[in-house]
Amino acid sequence: MVADARATKGCDRDADLPGPPASAYTLLPWLLMGLGAFASLVDGTTPHPWIGGAGLLAFTSLYVAVSFRAFVKEKRESRATLGILGAMAAITYALSLSYGGTWLFFFPLLSLACGAVLRERKLGLAVMVLASSAGAISGMEAGEVWDNVTIAYGTFLSGMVTAAVLSLSQTVRELRDTRQELARTAVEKERLRFSRDLHDLLGHTLSVIVVKSEAARRLAPRDLDAALGQVADIESVGRQALTEIREAVTGYREGSLGTELDRARSALLAAEVEPVVRLSGPPLPSQVEALLGWVVREAVTNVVRHSGATRCEIVVDGAPGRVRLKITDDGRGVPSVQPGAPGPRIGGRIGGTGLKGLTERLAAAGGSLGAGPGPRGGFQVSAELPVDPADAALEAELGRGQGPGTEHGAARG
Repeated sequence: MVADARATKGCDRDADLPGPPASAYTLLPWLLMGLGAFASLVDGTTPHPWIGGAGLLAFTSLYVAVSFRAFVKEKRESRATLGILGAMAAITYALSLSYGGTWLFFFPLLSLACGAVLRERKLGLAVMVLASSAGAISGMEAGEVWDNVTIAYGTFLSGMVTAAVLSLSQTVRELRDTRQELARTAVEKERLRFSRDLHDLLGHTLSVIVVKSEAARRLAPRDLDAALGQVADIESVGRQALTEIREAVTGYREGSLGTELDRARSALLAAEVEPVVRLSGPPLPSQVEALLGWVVREAVTNVVRHSGATRCEIVVDGAPGRVRLKITDDGRGVPSVQPGAPGPRIGGRIGGTGLKGLTERLAAAGGSLGAGPGPRGGFQVSAELPVDPADAALEAELGRGQGPGTEHGAARG
């Protein structure tokens, strides 16, 4: 979680890094290309200078307007912006046909404005028309062929390069935004995972401590040695809880089904609930064992805290490709939830916060979780997970298929 938070800060810093130009002010310096036309107005070589000056002023004003509208998507795609480009085109053709010479540089400026606004086919068509027009009008003045090619090529290049640079700039911004969003999502997922682990760890541990404390209080007046044994169990559970919390915080916790079953037996016996554990099937991969261990932990915690049961049966049935876990008690079900009352539900059945979190965990691994009234009363939690035979064989070869204290095919009560 700390690493994800650092990643989020890193993405925030990325947003401040220099990148391709993405501001209207980067387009304004290109207006210097119109200095030649302005100079011809000043030295009097342009006939009807007032008309030329008005055209220059109008084109410059429209160019500035397009530059600032090009970086706002809604404005860039509006009809008003297209109308401004049309007006710039009319002024460019009128001035170039009337005066020629340096006034032809309005074509690269117009192409640049089109590159900032238009995209895809519209851009290609507009740039090709402008480049052809610039070359043709230049040729009408009987200038050098190379000059005609240069003005046409410059017009084409202005529009295409501008469009490419601005598209790259937009892509970079979108990628930075995406990175920040992914980092935020990762942090949220890690917080959710940690909260689930903390709920499952502390909920079970504190329930066991409470039950064993009550047992010690009941036994103390008549059997001090048995009471001290319960106190020793409380100390052991507390130390184990500290270890598990540290492992959960660092993200390296791996649960063992056998270990969880032994803890479940101890917690049930302390609560004066008869435990019955039946296991069958081949060895399981450690990841599947860990998920089933979480289910056992949460279900047994609910039995101890809420059910009022006298018997709890835990059945693990392994089959090729699938493993099923059922935890059934003979208690009063879920007395805190009345029929028709609002509350969390799993597949249409009653479920609490812990079971809801387990449902999401198992669903992410391709499994499922159900919870509701048992077939003979009480309450039942059932889980099903896929098992990869290759993973199971590897776990068995490494000697990790069984947790301590479990026996396949055995029934223990």
